[in-house]
Amino acid sequence: MTALAPTIEAAVARVAAGEAVSALATAHLDALARVGDSLNAVARLEPEAAVQMAARLDDLLPDHRGPLHGAPLAHKDLYGREGWGLEAGLKVMQGHRATQTATSIAALDRAGALDLARLNTVEAALGGEGLNAHTGPVRNPWNPAHVTGGSSSGSGAAVAAGAVPAALGSDTGGSIRLPAAACGLVGLKPTAGLIGRSGVFALSGTLDTVGPLTRTVRDAALMTNAMAGYDTADPQSVARPLVDHLHGIEDGLRGLKIGLPDSYFLDPVVPEVAARLDAARALFEAEGARVTSVSANGFETANRLAMLIIGVEAAAQHAPLLATRAAEYGPVTRRRLMPGLFQDAGAYLRALGRRASLLREALDGPFAQIDALFLPTWTMEIPTIAELEESVANGGKAAEDIGHCTRPVNLLGCPAISVPCGLTPNGLPTAFQLVGRPFSEPLLLRMARGFERAFGFLEDHSPQIRA
Repeated sequence: MTALAPTIEAAVARVAAGEAVSALATAHLDALARVGDSLNAVARLEPEAAVQMAARLDDLLPDHRGPLHGAPLAHKDLYGREGWGLEAGLKVMQGHRATQTATSIAALDRAGALDLARLNTVEAALGGEGLNAHTGPVRNPWNPAHVTGGSSSGSGAAVAAGAVPAALGSDTGGSIRLPAAACGLVGLKPTAGLIGRSGVFALSGTLDTVGPLTRTVRDAALMTNAMAGYDTADPQSVARPLVDHLHGIEDGLRGLKIGLPDSYFLDPVVPEVAARLDAARALFEAEGARVTSVSANGFETANRLAMLIIGVEAAAQHAPLLATRAAEYGPVTRRRLMPGLFQDAGAYLRALGRRASLLREALDGPFAQIDALFLPTWTMEIPTIAELEESVANGGKAAEDIGHCTRPVNLLGCPAISVPCGLTPNGLPTAFQLVGRPFSEPLLLRMARGFERAFGFLEDHSPQIRA
């Protein structure tokens, strides 16, 4: 029986050593079927297409191998592949099929990756909790009574359980970083414009970003290398020289400057999370980095503006369907979408206009002194499904609180990487974010890799449920 590949690097190495891509595909399809049952992580398996793709990749061996040749992946149910189902976690889109292949999926194809399945998501990708009234909640492999975070909930669960070594998510207000943190993974939200978004079901055309959830920092770099580039069909895409995100990744932390915000981000952090963050900061310093306090002025404003932009753009995206089929949306999703239909246009335009000035303030302020900001990802221990369902149903502030530390980064368009830093007393993972200047992904990856190597999270921790 073929063993599962724990990382992209391991899968690629095994194929290079002579293992058949078809054998890997079969093993990981079986694993996805298991976590689909146990964790509700899978929206749709695509076994026939996956087997055909694996056979084509085998035919190319040994002479032609891409950098991800044979890597078994599955992706959030927002990513189009022509002819495949694309439902975005929505009942109203049940049975819908994609008419184009997403730019990011085509890039992974060219790199030799396998595409095995689509993974469950929060309805319309609107929510950080990982709940979905239509498909049901995705369960966390560390403890299935707890949430995965969202909206890339299936991606977090499937990768953490080992069904695939990596998956694409999308991040509009934290939807890559939140499930990565809740599931003990690395989650990279790239700079706005680095990776093309065409062919991806949209939530907010201003703030959506494409990025990976992986088990290791090096795998996140590999995925970014494969996908970065100009997308002519994405108005946000930026044409710039390509870089190797693995270059310098093992250079360590000595001499780097990390900024610890003096307010806002740390204000709501519970003691159980604060203890792990303190230990992570101490490890950075022990590895030669310098941690200094910096002002966090303006980030509260960025959070509020991000919520306004997401609300208006998500409502506009769904307005035609809300007009005729609103009852097919879950009550929470409907409650979140409707206010955006009545938002003052002037407030929305002012919010868009503030983005550039807030970014300039950040670049002239904290980022002028440091290489990266050190922030929490979640400010609380990962809650149970029952706790969050009750809070959300009763109109609690759970969703707003969950994205407290992630949404401002989307508003600024900066890159951020979430890295696991241990378990809290409830046995669930917690994490920090490193946030950098635009297009500083190589430096963030180097810093994250330096911590990962020193801390050894994967070596010392494992979830309850494995594929």
